[in-house]
Amino acid sequence: MKGDGMSEGPAARLQQLFEGHRLTPTQRRIAHCMVRQAADVPFLSSVELAELAGVSQPSVTRFAVALGFDGYPALRRHLREVAPAAADESAETSYNEYQQAVRAEIENLQHLAGLLADPGPVENAGRLLAASRPLPVLGLRAASSQARGFAYFAAKVHPDVRLLDEGGTMLADRIDAAVRAGASALLCFALPRHPKEVVEALAHAQSAGLTVVTVADSAFAPVAKYSDLLIPAAVGTGLAFDTACAPMLLGRVLLEAMCDDLPDAQARLEEFDAGAAARGLFVE
Repeated sequence: MKGDGMSEGPAARLQQLFEGHRLTPTQRRIAHCMVRQAADVPFLSSVELAELAGVSQPSVTRFAVALGFDGYPALRRHLREVAPAAADESAETSYNEYQQAVRAEIENLQHLAGLLADPGPVENAGRLLAASRPLPVLGLRAASSQARGFAYFAAKVHPDVRLLDEGGTMLADRIDAAVRAGASALLCFALPRHPKEVVEALAHAQSAGLTVVTVADSAFAPVAKYSDLLIPAAVGTGLAFDTACAPMLLGRVLLEAMCDDLPDAQARLEEFDAGAAARGLFVE
């Protein structure tokens, strides 16, 4: 990563290349495909990339131009210039698949550390979440555990946290109820595969006047269109099921930022600890 002394992997370099560009949904699809195939992308033709992403070849060309390159060949040359040295690639192959999955998660965490060098987005999110009374926290399917973990700890310092971890026709009703109760923001955890219900729920939340803060696996995730503030944290894809260490850690970072904007957060924590001790709640 730039300036922090840590090495970057191909996925992290691609994320940095895409950041700051306003991309169309089709271009976001190409970008997401490139991140997932980061090691192979510098050696793919535009036709091969188009087939992988499920788009047309001209779409790949327009995507390269949107990033500031003359065309896809120029983008591919750039990617080859910044590709890891062959020695690094051969070293990576000496690890078994389980070790590679762990190393990929370490790389995701390093990239998250680089993003957090600018604390502005997280601090802004913390203010929005602290000010929302109640605070709805949304996460369905793969993201439900992230939402539940955040809501569990947030309830210790925030006076009214409402977990939305089940879909169905009542989801919009629960969002509406939170708005009627005074909610001003909604926190969403969105991880692949992205349920259609989540996208629809965020669109509904925005139309109801809520500011949507989202933790997603990519800045180009389908939920980006309906997020007022999206902070990306990549998932690991080396195992049969995705791993989400970076999104989980980002959730805890948001909790810390929220606590900083809740003046009675420390008092609430001390009150909980005293009550837990009196009840013998935990085995020490």
